[in-house]
Amino acid sequence: MLRIPVDRLSDTALRGLIEDFVTRDGTDYGEVELSLEQKASAVRRQLRSGDVVIVFDQGSETTSLLTREQYQIDRRKASEQQGSEGVP
Repeated sequence: MLRIPVDRLSDTALRGLIEDFVTRDGTDYGEVELSLEQKASAVRRQLRSGDVVIVFDQGSETTSLLTREQYQIDRRKASEQQGSEGVP
């Protein structure tokens, strides 16, 4: 899994990634329903602050957004799996 800096994506690609994320089924924004633009703005703020990161998964060849915490957990798991490969 590779972390992709926000500034490496074109505005169009970033907008598409964010819109895909905020319109995904199961995304919950609480009791008050927000507009697509409000959701996208919130994600942009989280990307700028580093609370959300862009990742590319080489195995599935997909790009997605993860919280910083989830990214760290996934990296740790991947590192542990690589370390245990080949161990009897």
